[in-house]
Amino acid sequence: MAKLDGAKVVVIGGASGVGFAVAAAAMEAGAEVIVGSSQAPRIEAAAAKLGAKGLTVDVKDEASVAAFFEAAGPFDHLVFTAGDWGHMLGATRDLDIEASKARIEVRFWGAARAAKYAIRQIAREGSITLTGGMLAHRPRPGAPLTTASAHTTEGLAMGLARDLAPVRVNAVCLGLITSEQVQAWGEDMIKGFTANLPLPRAGSVEEAAEAYLYLMRATYVTGQVVRVDGGGSLV
Repeated sequence: MAKLDGAKVVVIGGASGVGFAVAAAAMEAGAEVIVGSSQAPRIEAAAAKLGAKGLTVDVKDEASVAAFFEAAGPFDHLVFTAGDWGHMLGATRDLDIEASKARIEVRFWGAARAAKYAIRQIAREGSITLTGGMLAHRPRPGAPLTTASAHTTEGLAMGLARDLAPVRVNAVCLGLITSEQVQAWGEDMIKGFTANLPLPRAGSVEEAAEAYLYLMRATYVTGQVVRVDGGGSLV
C-alpha cells in the first residue's frame, strides 16, 4: 500500500462529521490536507482546529468548484463527504420534492462537478473517494429518494473509475455513523436503528474514516464500494 506521508489530500465536506475525521486521520498519517465547505465560518474553525488549510466551495455552483480546485493546486487524493440526507426522508405521499432535489444536487451533481475539476489537478496515481449510504442496499419504508440517491453515488464512482483511469475512484457506503447530526437523535433512536446489527451499535466517525484512508492507500483498488455498516447489509 502507498504511504500518505507527504501526500496532499483534499476533503470536501471536511468541516464536520466523517469528513473532519478523514482530514484528521490523513494529517496524522503525514498528509497535507485542504478542507472545503460551503460555510466560511465552519471551514475556518475546522481548519484552525486541524492545523490545515481551509477553502470555501459551493458544490452546487460550477464556477465555485472550478475556483476551489484552482486554489487547491496539484494534489493526490480527493474525498467527497459533502451533503446530508435529511430532507429525503419521508413517506412518498409526503415527500418534499424540491428539498430532496437540493440534497441530490449536492450528493450527486456536486460530486460530479468535483470530479470534473479535480481531474485537472489530481496526480496520475491519485484517487477520488465518494460517499454513499447503506439504504442503497437495504431500502426501508420512508426513504425512497435516499435509496435512489445512494445508488447514484455508487454508480457515479464506478463510471468515473472507468472514465478517469488510471486515477482510482471508489465509494464508501456508510451505515449509521455518530456524526453530530446523528448524535442529536438521542440514544433511544440510535439503538432502534442498530439493535439488530451483528455489531449492535452505531459506528464512530473515526471508524468510518479508516475506510477512506484504506482507499487512498490501496493502489490496486478502483471502482469498488467499501461498506462500513456494522454488518447491516447482512440482516
